[in-house]
Amino acid sequence: MPRQIVFTDRAHKPPPTYSQAVRAAGLVFVSGTGPYDLSGTIVGDSIREQVRQCIINISAILEAAGSALDRVASATVILRNDDDFAGMNEEWLRWFPQHPPARQAACMPVHVVGLKVSIAVIAEG
Repeated sequence: MPRQIVFTDRAHKPPPTYSQAVRAAGLVFVSGTGPYDLSGTIVGDSIREQVRQCIINISAILEAAGSALDRVASATVILRNDDDFAGMNEEWLRWFPQHPPARQAACMPVHVVGLKVSIAVIAEG
């Protein structure tokens, strides 16, 4: 199966330097996804609101690729502030209450005003 670029208008349009996701080798690789609505505005002031919007966007991208949240195998969470880790975990458990994906976290290397989190995932295709 050749590599396929995935795009949906149900999630924020990425800049021209990367795709929302790429489907390859039976997997879906979703790029780092921020808490943006369709207009490009950051949704939420709290970490929980922002994580929720990231996951809503990721879910739409996965659906466009023929996958779903319950097929996520791995996730990378990039946080602006490590003090938000507990709040991120609280929201994460709402979406992945059982059998959560493998996950890693890191601190955000750039500062975007109002942005608290970005999440990337790899899911079964």
